[in-house]
Amino acid sequence: MCLLTAFARFTLTPMLLLAALTAQAALDEKAALRASQAAIGRQLGDYAFRDSQGRDVRLAQLRGQPLVVNFIYTGCFQVCPTTTKALALSVAAAQRTVGPGKFRVATIGFNLPFDTPQAMKQFAKQQGISASNWLFLTPDAATLPQLLSDFGFSYEQTSAGYDHLLQASIVDAGGRIYRQLYGESFAAPQFVGPIVELLANAPRPLADVAGLIEQAKLLCTIYDPSSGRYRVNYAVVIELIVGATIFLVGIPVLIFEWRRRRRTQRPAASG
Repeated sequence: MCLLTAFARFTLTPMLLLAALTAQAALDEKAALRASQAAIGRQLGDYAFRDSQGRDVRLAQLRGQPLVVNFIYTGCFQVCPTTTKALALSVAAAQRTVGPGKFRVATIGFNLPFDTPQAMKQFAKQQGISASNWLFLTPDAATLPQLLSDFGFSYEQTSAGYDHLLQASIVDAGGRIYRQLYGESFAAPQFVGPIVELLANAPRPLADVAGLIEQAKLLCTIYDPSSGRYRVNYAVVIELIVGATIFLVGIPVLIFEWRRRRRTQRPAASG
């Protein structure tokens, strides 16, 4: 029995430690979302990159037009390719709406030193993306942490690679973050709308309800390993809708009841 106990401890302890380390490394989605939302309205610094052809590019060179930015790592075999292909569909829809050449896209690799210009070039080729207004960029290692912080992009290393926010940032012509979009793919109005607003020079503040919807999309999206895609967890969505409905309906009822009690408790006027 003692030998069995010792064997169990010897074999299970490393597994438990690995599980604990993996759990600790998991991305805190709520904290990641807060950091991402806090970046809205932030003026971005000027950062140096190399594009997939090895040419020097600075972020300031991309000003003058709306810019869509997403972050990937080239060693990702499922989520990053899926989200980038979905982004390509949204970009095509936006171009059909506003016309070609009206905005730029930049995909930035954050896993240095592996996301080299050559690796980014191969990643773009694998996704079938060759548009001249879409750059695949390798950042400078020294400024990478500040770059990610500026964009409000968070990630954590795990045993399977990286757990990171599914985020696309829409930057205005002056280099300021205008919108943060979340999820594997975006509905046409969600993606095209902000670009149209910027091109029309008619930016509008993000409504609180819209912000709640963005949060719900992030928190209700789960990874389905059988399909290799992210999908919406509709059970959570239903819970949120029911909770919101109860909250919205309950407020008027509480106000009505409070006013009724005040009327009944008000002393009668003396004659």
